[in-house]
Amino acid sequence: MEEGPKNFILDLSQIDFVDSSGLGALVQLVKKTQTAGGTLQVVTNPRVTQTVKLVRLEQFLSLQPSVEVALENIKSS
Repeated sequence: MEEGPKNFILDLSQIDFVDSSGLGALVQLVKKTQTAGGTLQVVTNPRVTQTVKLVRLEQFLSLQPSVEVALENIKSS
């Protein structure tokens, strides 16, 4: 992150399950990306989105429905 790109897309659309450890790792990744001056767009599916919404992290994790939408968000920022 220090030497490469600042903006990232993490595609979790094929993931069936995320637990508290996974959510914690995502939060840490977002914080590290923000500290480096970048953004992290997280592509999810309905099942992962539901889990993230249960703990009210959907805004913080910048959930996106597809890689294409995430790319557009990065281009416009």
